[in-house]
Amino acid sequence: MVRALDGVSMTVRTGELVALYGPSGSGKTTLLTIVAALVSPDSGQVLLDGRELPGPSTREAARYRLRRLGYVSQAPDLLPGVSAIDNAALKLFALRLGVREAHRRVEPLLERLGLGDRLHHRAEQLSGGQRQRVLLARALSAEPQLVLADEPTGSLDTQRSAEVLALLAGLCEERKVAMLLVTHDPQAAHFAHRVHTLRDGKLA
Repeated sequence: MVRALDGVSMTVRTGELVALYGPSGSGKTTLLTIVAALVSPDSGQVLLDGRELPGPSTREAARYRLRRLGYVSQAPDLLPGVSAIDNAALKLFALRLGVREAHRRVEPLLERLGLGDRLHHRAEQLSGGQRQRVLLARALSAEPQLVLADEPTGSLDTQRSAEVLALLAGLCEERKVAMLLVTHDPQAAHFAHRVHTLRDGKLA
C-alpha cells in the first residue's frame, strides 16, 4: 500500500499565505482534496476554527465548500458560453444573490486580477491564464475563511505570476483569509508568509 500522505501536520493562520512545494506525486493535491472535505483521511483530523471538518458527501461538507472555502483547481474549469463575470459569480448565484449584487462583488476582484476589459468575454474567448484568474475571483467572491489553490500561476508568464502572487498575499491580509498555495512557481516563496516542502507524503 502506498501512503499518499504520512503524518502531515501544519497550521495556516488567518491572514496568512502558506506555499507548499513538492515534486509531482508527493501528495500535494491529495492534501488539498482532504482539506476541501472531498475525501476523508484514513487517520487524523482537519480542523477549521477548532472544529473538525464534516465528512465528504454530507450536506455540511457541501455548505462548508460553498460558504467557508474557496478552491482553485489546476484545470481552468469555466462554463462555456458564459461570460467571465458570470463565471466568477457562480458561488454567489448559488448563495441566491441577485445578478446585480453578485456582479458588484466580483467586478472589483476581476479588475484587480487584470481582467477589467474581459468582464463580458465568454470563457472560450479567454486564455488559460485568464481563465485561471477568473477561478481565483470565484474562490474569493464569497469571502471564505480558507482558500486552497492548486498551481494558480501555472498558466501565467513570469510578470503576471508575480502580480497575482503579490495580489493574493495582499488579499490574505486585507480580507483575513487563510490560504494554502500548492505550487512549483519559485516566485511564490518571495510572497508567502511561510513555505513547506512535501516529499513522499511527508513534510520536509
